[in-house]
This record gives sequence, structure tokens and C-alpha cells, in this order.
Amino acid sequence: MNASVRTASVLLREDLDHIAVLTLNRPDARNSLSEALIAALTESLAALAADPRIRAVVLAANGPAFSAGHDMKEMTARRSDADRGRAYYKQLMDACSTMMQAIVHLPKPVIAAVQGPASAAGCQLVASCDLAVASSAAKFATPGVNIGLFCSTPMVALSRNVPRKAAMEMLLTGDMVSAEDAQRIGVINRVVAPGAERDEAVKLARQIASKSALTVKIGKEAFYRQLEMTLADAYRYTSEVMVENMLARDAEEGIGAFIEKRTPSWEDR
Repeated sequence: MNASVRTASVLLREDLDHIAVLTLNRPDARNSLSEALIAALTESLAALAADPRIRAVVLAANGPAFSAGHDMKEMTARRSDADRGRAYYKQLMDACSTMMQAIVHLPKPVIAAVQGPASAAGCQLVASCDLAVASSAAKFATPGVNIGLFCSTPMVALSRNVPRKAAMEMLLTGDMVSAEDAQRIGVINRVVAPGAERDEAVKLARQIASKSALTVKIGKEAFYRQLEMTLADAYRYTSEVMVENMLARDAEEGIGAFIEKRTPSWEDR
């Protein structure tokens, strides 16, 4: 298996054939989302979007925690600014929101491999991914209410993944949710034995990477766009998407292969 590893201080990238594995690499800080880590993730996602070799992405983390959310020490240090940090906090939240949306807008699926606790913006990061595999030792929380800082931005991703009352319970209590309960309410897809989450996520990524990249791109974009529409608008939009998809070379090849009972040969166009 060909693999290349590139290291930025806070983020690692490893390519496994057509799969890119991004690994949060601030284990001593519980992989909190510092300015540098948010910037590194944003830059890496942009590079992956433009890389035709990569067909799926796995997002993992080093150390005992997946991510503790925003770096509170970094944020608190700006309270001494003349505006008590207002301009800095706005810039930071905007940058983080842009990064989370970059995951959703990436034309390739992103699968979280969660080995430990994911809280606040760390939970938001998992919820922003298209799919998630977690260790049975992983836990999830939006605990900002416990420190006087409601998890308002994490709420956006969380509330788009789980039922309202489940989201509100997590947001209002700040309690940790087990991996099993997180799967039950829809934060994650699968629970595996501790240590197996990365391999399971890569396995899932490989399965998806075997499909037409064009078809996956079309489907992912349509999925998120139709969610924000009325029922009638969603049907109008997705009907148009299916017509255009039907005219693509890969749809012609895939349907032909199905009828002829053979393996399709994708051209990604």
C-alpha cells in the first residue's frame, strides 16, 4: 500500500491510496481547536477538494481525546484587549464556522474516527462530518452551559443531526453521552471496540471510494441542499439533479454494467 505522510505541527495527513487521513495532533491540549488547528484544517480541506486522487477523507485524532472544543486558554488571553476580545472572538468563530462548512461543502465524504471524548466544538466537528465511527470508549457533550458559555455554534451541527429534544437535552444539561447513546440519537453511525475506530473508518471510506467520484459529489451536494428546502422545492431540485446525473457518463456506464452483470469502470465524468 502506497502511503505518504506530511506533518504540520498541529495536523497530520496520511494518504492511503485514494483515502486521505487527517489527524488532529495536539494531544497535550486534548486536540482543542486553536487558531492554528482551525487554519490547518481549512487549508487541508481546500487542498483535498482540489486533489483528484483523493476520493474520501477520514478525520482522526491523536491522544486520549478526540477534541475538547475551542482552546479556552487561547481565548481567555484576549480578554485584556481594548474591546475585551470582541473582534478576536468574532474572527475566531467566523473562522471555525467556515472550517465546519468546508467539511459539508467538500465534494468528497468525510468520516470521523472518534477514539475518545468529543465535546463542545469537538462534538460539532464530529456532527459536521458526513459519517462517524466511534470507539465504545468515546463520549460526546456540548457542555458550554456548565461554564456560562452556551454551545451556540456547536448547536448548529448537532441540531441538524439529532432530534430536537435530544439536542436540547445535550445543550441544556451539558452531560456526556455514551457512544451507544450517540449512535441511537444519530450523532454517529457505528460503535466499535476501542482501537478499531480508525481502521473501521478507513474501511468505510474505501467502500465509498469504490463508487463513481462524480456520483458521490453530486449526491453529497444534493443531500445538504435539499435539507434546507420545503418538500415541494426539494422534489423539484432533486428531480433536476437526477436528470443531469442520468446524462453523465458514469450513470450510463453504471446502468449498462448493472444490466450486463459486470463491474462498472468509472470515469468520474
